[in-house]
Amino acid sequence: MSERVRNCVAFLLIYVAVIVAHCWLLRLPYFWDEAGYYIPAAHDFFLTGHFIPSSTLTNAHPPLPEIYLALWWKVFGFSPLVTRLAMLAVAAFALLQIFAIARRVANREVAVAATICSAVYPVFFAQSSLAHSDLPAMALTLLGLRLYLDNKGWQCGVAFAFAALSKETAILTPAVLFAAEFLSRISAFAGLDVHVHDGAISHSVLPTAKPSSKIGVLLLPFVFLGAWYAYHYARTGFVFGNPEFVRYNATGTLSPLRFALALWQRTWQVFGHMNMWVLTAMTGASMLLPPLSEQGVAAGRRHDSRRDAGATVGSASQIRPRIDISTQLLFLALILAHVVAYSVLGGALLSRYLMPVIPLVIIIGVSTLWRRVREWTWLVGFVVLVFVVGWFMNPPYRFAPEDNLNYADFVRLHQDAIKVLESKRGIETVLTAWPMSDELRKPELGYVAKPPTRVVTIENFSFDQIMVAQQQPLYDAVIAFSTKYEPPRTFIHWRWWNEQNVRFFDYHTDLPPEGIAHMLGGTIVMQESRNGQWVAVIELERTRNAELR
Repeated sequence: MSERVRNCVAFLLIYVAVIVAHCWLLRLPYFWDEAGYYIPAAHDFFLTGHFIPSSTLTNAHPPLPEIYLALWWKVFGFSPLVTRLAMLAVAAFALLQIFAIARRVANREVAVAATICSAVYPVFFAQSSLAHSDLPAMALTLLGLRLYLDNKGWQCGVAFAFAALSKETAILTPAVLFAAEFLSRISAFAGLDVHVHDGAISHSVLPTAKPSSKIGVLLLPFVFLGAWYAYHYARTGFVFGNPEFVRYNATGTLSPLRFALALWQRTWQVFGHMNMWVLTAMTGASMLLPPLSEQGVAAGRRHDSRRDAGATVGSASQIRPRIDISTQLLFLALILAHVVAYSVLGGALLSRYLMPVIPLVIIIGVSTLWRRVREWTWLVGFVVLVFVVGWFMNPPYRFAPEDNLNYADFVRLHQDAIKVLESKRGIETVLTAWPMSDELRKPELGYVAKPPTRVVTIENFSFDQIMVAQQQPLYDAVIAFSTKYEPPRTFIHWRWWNEQNVRFFDYHTDLPPEGIAHMLGGTIVMQESRNGQWVAVIELERTRNAELR
């Protein structure tokens, strides 16, 4: 069986596995940024063939994910089910690349374990069926990295170019690789191209041969992305999207204090978030142990009760090899580049932005356990268990619901509230906040068969915004919901930290449904909560009077 056939079979097996794991999520309507941008933009392309969306504000995101979804809809029909299956295919492809990279830099055992850990990591698992651009960008970035490690120059350049056309920040990985290649070339010219590799002198600072052969193709993503921005400017007059989008995600984030706070949170998202701290702690602890030898492992299996400590170290030729130091340094450079870049860019500190480098952390961690702990499979099994627990159990701090299956609770609550609203008579205008406002207005998002007469929108359900709502009496009912996840208990109440989150990261506190109903003079006719999320339908007095008449 050829390698290409094996890869196709492996992809199909992984695809079936992820479909089975997500089967109970496949018909959910669209969530948050899906509803706000990606689905409307893809739907516009599906209907008109235009790359620039018309039903939502353009933010200059490259169009490849929208084109991909439109092709699926063209073949199988427009529905959330088709969208979820399309995104799961991308997730399966990403997992196949993780396996190939881990096998390339380590071995098959590490590759299988790292792929499973990546598949069940809560952020990746939740994002696997969501129609965001981050997943296609991750999959194509990992493909480019795999091809780079395999020394396939022009192929890796094309893969990175398509990654950049999925999301503009995917340019980070080829930029880091280009810098590494450039430095390697400079050091070679200066006669300094040496580094220590497992105690020996190695010729190149990169994990593959012929470093200069790939430096040109790594510029290809910049050319493709530049062409897209030129097209976007010609059609809209904006290079990087509408001014508010640029302010929120770039110019408004340029503060030293905000950078420091974001850097701390980004570092946690890579090494600690959603139970990743378990693997990080295991990796750090295992570094205190000597590396195993194959002789020692075999002896341990035969004589577990009286294992000879001297057999653990063995001869140098028998010691389990580490991932090449130059490869680890390259992975570290990629991780640092993403952490630093996303500490500057992006108004919202969403974990999904860092997905391209999360598998690199997992690969290094699993490889370290394999190299130094005899019962490493039990430790990996425990990591898998705590990752699966993270699907359902929220961390004791604020996080985005899309980082685990809390997003499904959010969606189902909104479905329930809309059903109650549709059962009421005499309601012509509804007051709510985004994304519920779009869920009510746009049937293509999967929540309503037809939109209500009118929707009045406020920013959120904080005290200030409810005061604004008091000045807008032209609505008959309110659908209020949690727009920020708040843990039921917090261990540390730090006023300064909360103030900085309000200042830099759009933090606010939603009023409870009872407070909203009291301030607006309404009655709660439906209230429901799930796993830290809540929703309420509040009927105003004049609507109930009209219904009685």
